[in-house]
Amino acid sequence: MMLRISLGKHCRLLLLLPLLAMLPACISSPALLDDAVISYDKSITESLSKQLLLNIARAQQHQPMHFTGISNIAATFNFQMSAGATPAFTGNSGSSIVPTFGGSISENPTISIVPMEGEEFTRRLLTPLQESKLTMLLRQGTDIDLILRLLIDQLRITKDNQESIYQNNPADRQGYRLFRQAVLHLSAIQDHHALHVKSLLFDRNWTLPATSLSASDLAELQREFTVNFDAVRQQITLSKRVTGHIILSNYDPSTLSNAERQALQQESDNLPVNEVLVDIRAGYPFGELPLHGALRLRSFHNVLNFIGQGITEQQEYSVPRNPLTPEVKENPAETLGILLSPTEPDKADLSVKFGGSYYAIKPDAGYQWNREGFRLLYQVFQMTMSELSQQSAPSITISK
Repeated sequence: MMLRISLGKHCRLLLLLPLLAMLPACISSPALLDDAVISYDKSITESLSKQLLLNIARAQQHQPMHFTGISNIAATFNFQMSAGATPAFTGNSGSSIVPTFGGSISENPTISIVPMEGEEFTRRLLTPLQESKLTMLLRQGTDIDLILRLLIDQLRITKDNQESIYQNNPADRQGYRLFRQAVLHLSAIQDHHALHVKSLLFDRNWTLPATSLSASDLAELQREFTVNFDAVRQQITLSKRVTGHIILSNYDPSTLSNAERQALQQESDNLPVNEVLVDIRAGYPFGELPLHGALRLRSFHNVLNFIGQGITEQQEYSVPRNPLTPEVKENPAETLGILLSPTEPDKADLSVKFGGSYYAIKPDAGYQWNREGFRLLYQVFQMTMSELSQQSAPSITISK
C-alpha cells in the first residue's frame, strides 16, 4: 500500500519563508556597509580638516598646538530577521495563512583615538620637511608659488661668493619682497613648462691597481660597476651611475658635463637635509633673472604658525613681480586667507570656534587659491604621517 502526500499552498508558503526572510538581509548588508564606510570617511576627513583650522587659530592666539588621530575603527553590524505565518483574521480568507516578517539592524562601532605627543609630535610637527616631500608635490603639478610660499622659510642666494638671505616673513620687508619676486619668477618658468625638477645623475669613478684585484673580485665588481682595464698603466677604472639630490633649474641637468653635475651634487651635499638647490642660469629660458641658492623648508609646526600669525600680527601684502619676470597667472597677497569673525560666517565650507572667535577659509573669487592652499596643507600633513602607535601615548577608546 502506497501513501501519497500532496503539499498544499500553505505548506509551500511555509517552506519559502526562510528564503524570503534571508532576502532583505542579503540586500541590506552591502548597502549598509557601503554607507557606513562612506560616512566614516567623511567624518574623519572633516575632523582632520577642523583640527588643522583649529591649530591655525591656536597659533594666531599663541596657544599650544595639539592633534589627535584616529588609530582604529571597528564596527560590528547585527542583522536580525524573523518570519512567520498567521491565519487571516477577517473575510473569506479567514482560513488562509498570511506570512509575517520582521527585522532589525544595529551598529556598534568602537573608535580608538590617540593624542599626538612625545616622539610622534616631534617627528611630524617639529622636524623640518625634507627635499623628497617637496619634490613629490612639485612633480604632481601643484603650483610652485603656492607650495613655496607655504612651505619655504627662506631663500639663500649666493652671488660672487656672497650670501643673501630672503626671509619668507612679512616683518622683513625687503627680504620678503625679494623672496616673493623670486618665487613669482619660478612660477613663471613653471607656467611656460621650462622648470625642471630632477635628480642629479652622474658617473662616479674609482681607479685601482690591476694587481690589487683577483679574477673573482673583478667578476663580483662587474655586477655593480662598469669595469675598464688600462693595459698600459695596469689600472682598473670602476664607474657607477649615481642618483643624487634634487635640483630646481631652467635647464635639463643631463645636458651638463659629468664634472658640472658632480660639482652641483657636492654643493647639495653641503646643504642641510631640509634645503633644496635652485639654479636658474642665464642663457636658458627666463634666465634674465638668474638665481643660484637654496630653499630652506619649514617644519609643519612653523607652517601653521606662519598662517596663524598672518591673520592679524604679521599680515602679508601684495608684492609686484620683478620687471624681468613675465606675467604670472596668480599672485594673491595672502598665502592662505583665513577669515576671523566674532560670529559664525555664512556659507563657509569649514569653520571652527576658538577663544570666542570663529575661523574659516576665506571664499575665493575665480581661481580657488585658498581652497587649493588648504587642500595642500591637508596633503602635507598626511605626508608627515607615520603609523599611529598606541604604545607612545595613552589612547581613548569610544564605544558608541
